[in-house]
Amino acid sequence: MDKVGIGEAIKKLPSLNCDGMYLSDFLLTWEKTDDELAAVFAVAAILRGMRRNNVSTRIFDSGLAVSIFRDHSTRTRFSFASASNLLGLTPQDLDEGKSQIAHGETVRETANMVSFMAEVIGIRDDMYIGKGNAYMREVSRAVQEGYAAGILEQRPTLVNLQCDIDHPTQSMADAMHLIQHFGGPEKLRGKKIAMSWAYSPSYGKPLSVPQGVIGLMTRFGMDVVLAHPSGYEVMKETLDVAKKNAATGGGSFRVVSDMREAFKGADIVYPKSWAPYAAMEKRTDLYAKNDVAGIKDLEKELLAQNAAHKDWECTEKLMQETKDGRALYLHCLPADISGVSCKEGEVAASVFDRYRDLLYREASYKPYVIAAIIFLAKVKHPADMLTKVLAAGRAFRSADPTGG
Repeated sequence: MDKVGIGEAIKKLPSLNCDGMYLSDFLLTWEKTDDELAAVFAVAAILRGMRRNNVSTRIFDSGLAVSIFRDHSTRTRFSFASASNLLGLTPQDLDEGKSQIAHGETVRETANMVSFMAEVIGIRDDMYIGKGNAYMREVSRAVQEGYAAGILEQRPTLVNLQCDIDHPTQSMADAMHLIQHFGGPEKLRGKKIAMSWAYSPSYGKPLSVPQGVIGLMTRFGMDVVLAHPSGYEVMKETLDVAKKNAATGGGSFRVVSDMREAFKGADIVYPKSWAPYAAMEKRTDLYAKNDVAGIKDLEKELLAQNAAHKDWECTEKLMQETKDGRALYLHCLPADISGVSCKEGEVAASVFDRYRDLLYREASYKPYVIAAIIFLAKVKHPADMLTKVLAAGRAFRSADPTGG
């Protein structure tokens, strides 16, 4: 997208009703309207175009972007930092081990103490069923109360960087990848995507990726198929969301228990391991009771359960079942690659290697999606601001770093 194309994209933005994004949080994709999601994709593409044309998109002179990661992260952690920097905010990670939380500091107190000059708070809390999204909403209420009381000069926006229910920035990055790859959101209608469980030698992977995918992709009029062995069910609430979205969006949603059936004729495949919902509920209870022995027993049980399904692997033979044998392979990364990162895993090394560059491109959209979410939450008139930024044409690089 050149500067002319960027200008044309900005002109189309007012046709989308995204007023509801202003000063709001982004916690679940299915809480947002179609226009609001379309606005995120549009602004993300515009910001990406500006950066590729060496146009600075810094709309803040100061301010913090606070991140709270309660689970390990590479892509999302750096995507949040990159997105924040792209807009002119300073990333600051809250290390709970170095805070006063261990000394009894409440969520309400912590939320306000880190927010005096914060414009956005990004949270990853995906390990315990019934806890992560609830914690985010507790932080949201706390900063709203601080803002209403005049303690905070601004109301920080909350962004879900993965919880127990949804991973919205991941599924939005996945969707943006599909939109760019196939040539527009309208080109996704009628395409089949297989969101499939796959074997992993580890047991505790969150359910939020498959739940996020079925909750979002069903809005594009796609044929969405969720595949998993018996016992690996996801949250019923997210199944209901997927069914409702499919009916509204003109697509379809179904659940099958055969990986080959899911892959057959698919345009897109997303083989990814996750833990059973019932087991994750049990795990949450065990951690609450600090039952170390029970946790170890559960881990052994789940590893044995996984091992019974080693045939759920994305192989070359299985890829031949897809449309023309050339389905687009997706993964949130890191993947469990057979013979590389583990003995047996989610995907054959030859399949992963063939799609490696496309997988990295898929991941590259996440900083722009996060930046767009922040932008729309902090700017009341996004088209006017983007027009102003483009017209200013301020460069963020003084020279081509490649030497070209």
